[in-house]
Amino acid sequence: MFSKGRFLAGLAGLVVWCGFSLNALAQGEHEISLILPTENTAIFEEGGGPEFYMHTYRQERPGEQPGWTAGKYGFVRNVRRTSAGVIYSRFHEGIDIRPLRRTRRGDPLDEIGAIAEGEVVYVNNAAARSNYGRYIVIEHQWEESPYYSLYAHLGRVSAEVGDWVDQGTVIGVMGYSGRGVNRSRAHLHLEVNLMLNESFNDWYDDHLKDAAPNYHGIFNGINLTGLDIAQLYLKLRENPNLTMPEFLQETEAPFFEVKVPVEAAIPNMLWRYPWLCPELEGWRPDYGTPFEMGNSWKITFAASGLPIKFEPLDEVVDKPELNVLQRSSIPYQYLTNGLVRGRGNDFSLTTSGLRRIDLISRPSLNYRELE
Repeated sequence: MFSKGRFLAGLAGLVVWCGFSLNALAQGEHEISLILPTENTAIFEEGGGPEFYMHTYRQERPGEQPGWTAGKYGFVRNVRRTSAGVIYSRFHEGIDIRPLRRTRRGDPLDEIGAIAEGEVVYVNNAAARSNYGRYIVIEHQWEESPYYSLYAHLGRVSAEVGDWVDQGTVIGVMGYSGRGVNRSRAHLHLEVNLMLNESFNDWYDDHLKDAAPNYHGIFNGINLTGLDIAQLYLKLRENPNLTMPEFLQETEAPFFEVKVPVEAAIPNMLWRYPWLCPELEGWRPDYGTPFEMGNSWKITFAASGLPIKFEPLDEVVDKPELNVLQRSSIPYQYLTNGLVRGRGNDFSLTTSGLRRIDLISRPSLNYRELE
């Protein structure tokens, strides 16, 4: 096991392989500044995927990807053979980083460092209460918006809610807590997320309270939607000045769109990420409620269900209206994380899809008071 001192001492080297200089990091706290959370840097090496990502167990057949690719971000799990070829229908919102060191017994020894400075906003130390096992959420402020890094399957947590952590501060030790992870597959599951709605608790009570308790409040994984963090590392290495709008435009293709009725001047999500709406260019939440935006909203989604654009419309709609932008003969439920059903020109939102639209479009009670 390496010490916190060793971890921080290596920070200068870590920022180099993320494409940053120390001077660049000092330019402002609102720039996107990342380091990897462990000493495993194989993601930056040609052909280093098998050494960086933790594999999953599956019988590999001709035409299928090797097991280590299941540790990547995206549709990388649940193999299905279709008329269009092999596809993977289960979406993985983060990346699984394999350990570099283990005890003789096989327990991982890798310490976990914060990928950027920020505030610890949530700690789950009750492993059985989440598929993430023991996990930590840190809030970062980049470009005037909050983003949330999540560190899951920890063996030990060494941070508390309210702690301010610097980039590289050790917050825990890698483990294998959580459902479906055993000692041999011990890894760190890492995400960088947008938060969908601060009224998540009300939404959960309306839809899922009878299924299971919500132990995690607004930091439940359902309310945090993951970005392609592996690509974020790689693209920041190429362009340290990359902005989040530029990143999403480069990495996320529109797959479907939904028109929804107006329930607030702007959806709750835009109070945190106004750059998702071109009409809000130049507006900031501290300016107060903006002018009336329209009679409905068109929300464009990536295949994963990540909202990538909001547009106000004059059109009046009384219920969600779906349009699939990338028509396919493959069942849409396999291509959209279970949010859309049907195929070709026949499509509709599933129950999960309708719930997600409700979560994203419902106003926050706090912000409603400002209108």
